[in-house]
Amino acid sequence: MVGNLNNVIVTAVDDSRVSGAQAIAERLVLPFAAEPNESGLVLRLAAERLELVQIGPDAPGPVYVDFIEGAMGHRRRFGGGRGQLVAKAVGVKKDKIPTVIDATAGLGRDAFVLAKLGCQVQMIERSPVVAELLSDGMRRAEKDDEVREIVARMSLVVADACRYLAELGEAERPDVVYVDPMHPERTKAAMVKKEMQLFRALVGADEDDATLLQAALNAARKRVVVKRPRKSEAIPGPKPSLVYEGKSTRFDVYLISA
Repeated sequence: MVGNLNNVIVTAVDDSRVSGAQAIAERLVLPFAAEPNESGLVLRLAAERLELVQIGPDAPGPVYVDFIEGAMGHRRRFGGGRGQLVAKAVGVKKDKIPTVIDATAGLGRDAFVLAKLGCQVQMIERSPVVAELLSDGMRRAEKDDEVREIVARMSLVVADACRYLAELGEAERPDVVYVDPMHPERTKAAMVKKEMQLFRALVGADEDDATLLQAALNAARKRVVVKRPRKSEAIPGPKPSLVYEGKSTRFDVYLISA
């Protein structure tokens, strides 16, 4: 499942970016429009980055990948290193840096954090549009002296994670499979983050999380780590071996028996 691409249009911010936007549209087999005038999702090639935006009243702002500045830049500088919960959950230690497959890459934020800690991270993203945003962010990050080395430890494949994990050869199996499925919709009135609004409109809900968990358990050598909202139920299936709980997020850890 790669989500609903029927309502996505590719456009460019100005004439200088039209050829690049048309190339993206051709690659993703999506329509190109110089001036989209209908409500819906737009993949827009701006002056310095690729953005996913929603057209219409009360639409959230653009979503894009930025590993250099903003929230990821701050986390890169002040994130807490191996003391972060995600690092503990994955099992990152001074003398032990696991290999990781991030089965639900999204905007690549957790993958970037793990790569910053030294992990080789193979990202899997099933939505071609989200993968295009992620690829754009990685290309820009490769030009930055501080970030280039981190991104070099990240690779991306567009695929269904369940199928990809099932087809791994023995030598390709990672130490850890990391899973961050689309979280359940909030029941409170507060608006979810803008990227979650757009992601739900683009890819829908993750209805195969139990299947993905089992595929991850079959593929990982040492552990599977599932990121969840702190108060949500665990994914149906085996009981987690360990739980690392933060203020709003927790990590369910499934240790693989030798």
